[in-house]
Amino acid sequence: MKLFCGMLGTETNTYSPMPTGWNVWKDMLLHHRGDSDDGVPALFQGIRTIMSDTFSQRGWESEFGLFAFAQPAGLTPRAVYEDLRDEMLDNIKSCLPVDGVLLILHGAMVADGYQDCEGDLLAHVRDLVGPDVPVGAELDLHCHMTQKMVDNATVLVGYKEYPHVDVLARMKELFTILADAAEGKVAPCISVFRCRMIGMMRTTEEPMRSFVDELSAMEGKNGVLNAWIGHGFPYGDVPDLGTTLVVVTDDDPQGGADLAETLGRRLFAMRKEVCAVPQSLVECLDLAVQAEAGPVTIADTADNAGGGAPSDSTFFLAEMMARGIENAAIAPLWDPIAVAICQDAGLHARVTLRIGGKMGPMSGAPVDVEATVIGLADQVIDQMGDVNMSYGATAAVKIHLHKNSSDLPASGIDVILTQKRAQGYSPRIFSEVGVEPLTKKILVVKSTQHFHAGFAPISKQILYAGDLGALPGDMLKIPYQHADTTCLWPFTDDPFAA
Repeated sequence: MKLFCGMLGTETNTYSPMPTGWNVWKDMLLHHRGDSDDGVPALFQGIRTIMSDTFSQRGWESEFGLFAFAQPAGLTPRAVYEDLRDEMLDNIKSCLPVDGVLLILHGAMVADGYQDCEGDLLAHVRDLVGPDVPVGAELDLHCHMTQKMVDNATVLVGYKEYPHVDVLARMKELFTILADAAEGKVAPCISVFRCRMIGMMRTTEEPMRSFVDELSAMEGKNGVLNAWIGHGFPYGDVPDLGTTLVVVTDDDPQGGADLAETLGRRLFAMRKEVCAVPQSLVECLDLAVQAEAGPVTIADTADNAGGGAPSDSTFFLAEMMARGIENAAIAPLWDPIAVAICQDAGLHARVTLRIGGKMGPMSGAPVDVEATVIGLADQVIDQMGDVNMSYGATAAVKIHLHKNSSDLPASGIDVILTQKRAQGYSPRIFSEVGVEPLTKKILVVKSTQHFHAGFAPISKQILYAGDLGALPGDMLKIPYQHADTTCLWPFTDDPFAA
């Protein structure tokens, strides 16, 4: 039997000033069917190798099409999305007949003229392959779940974990259900319950941890094939904004709907416990300075490139410099110009730099510093679970807070500058350019939650800051226009009663 597999995804922050144009796609992953595998990004190579092995172990032949994924930013231009969509459809057409289609999507991609890119793509795929060929999609848990997606997919499987350390595991689950459907063993039925809430939920913390584990334990019993939570993406202003509870059953639409509602209402009842609002930058720094030992890791959630933020904000750096905080490090700060200057100056060179603050008010003001180049790398690769992520060329600089300050490790503030926009995933973002994170009192990581798996084991304390930057942690501060907030908590205390 033959399976077509392709990838087309990004997470769209509809408030971001950066369009998700061709440069953004090329910068992360844009691999066309028929392209040479020489020099392909590790992200593509790893996923395709693992999936190809998984398919072949079950006796399925694989056909790979377009693999495209962009670092989250603003709207994708209409022509770019349509070109990518049509290329994927042409790839599928060239492989027909197929016994199944597996697409790696996101669920929160928005383009000019398309508020539901995934629904649009799935509808075109369904028209192409007909009603009987199983079509499945893997989605990020920060997805917008639309009726068009449900109507045109045989099965939708989303990540369960935040941070997303289970990407490959969910792909394998999706393939198993698709293959079973194609072989006539199951008849997947998707049931969705809209929880009428929105917020950022960390699956590393209770009660969310136990709730997710409970969903996993249901699978394979009583006809439940898969169960997961679509958290929703707060920074994508679309009509289908909100959290959903998704249950996939074996031909049991009523049972699936009842279970999805029961679980969804339980999640809604926990909303105030699971949707934590981060503290302010000032509060986090106060706590970190007072801590007896480090590292104290502070997540700069408001400048997370993984949510479409520029990742060049200077709010933390400026405040730490004003306070004279030393033995601290910040990563990653996107500034390809500063990286190039450091490369030209060379290791151990003293440089004058203007850092960050390039993308407007949400990035703060540029900061002028005197620094020493303490680390350089042509490319730094970090990991999120089993998936490799690249920062491109990277430079570490030690910012001197005093005229005669030294280059000793405990002095100044070490800042990791990157060529590519990306969030911080693990301590490797520091250590790969010569900064030892374990020796620092304070680590500031530009990430919302993907940093957690890597940094929790080395941190004495983890704090979350989210008041200054492109991604406000308080949902009430997001200026929605397309989402109906009268039907969503926290804008309405009890939207079910309303």
